[in-house]
Amino acid sequence: MQKTGAARGASPLLEVFCAQRSRLVGLAAKIIGCRSHAEDIVHDAFMRAEHAAHSEQIHSQASYLNRVVRNLSIDHYRRRQFEEHLINQEADCDEAPTLSGDTPEALIADQQILERIAVALADLPERTRRAFEMSRIHGMKQNEIARALGVSPALVSTMIRDALLHCRDKAI
Repeated sequence: MQKTGAARGASPLLEVFCAQRSRLVGLAAKIIGCRSHAEDIVHDAFMRAEHAAHSEQIHSQASYLNRVVRNLSIDHYRRRQFEEHLINQEADCDEAPTLSGDTPEALIADQQILERIAVALADLPERTRRAFEMSRIHGMKQNEIARALGVSPALVSTMIRDALLHCRDKAI
């Protein structure tokens, strides 16, 4: 098979990627349900596959690309489902907390929970703690927090989720 001028010198992986890119995007979109995220996944898959191609022998580039795209798509889908589950839990918890009662024992129990949460927040990395406080105490939106901290909104979401899980683990 003769290579075209554009493909001359290209790696076999790049040639397979270019030939099957639209099919790979379709595969990812079918799994995650979003074409724009599928484009990102296919790009990530190519970057990983290209890196792997330099460090190991890949016998079938097409099969390897399919597997990487499929795995990344499933990971993305599962992560999105987990985040949606956390968001739904947060929405349920967003109602004003009610004291367990007006008895001295209940007030002490509530105070102990707050103290454990304060300790848990102190355990967190500074940036994660700040992101959590900006969100939960100051009511800032994730895009605002991202701009204030100089990070991506996705990282802000991850930091808030991590802080929330850490506080729940320590407060219980």
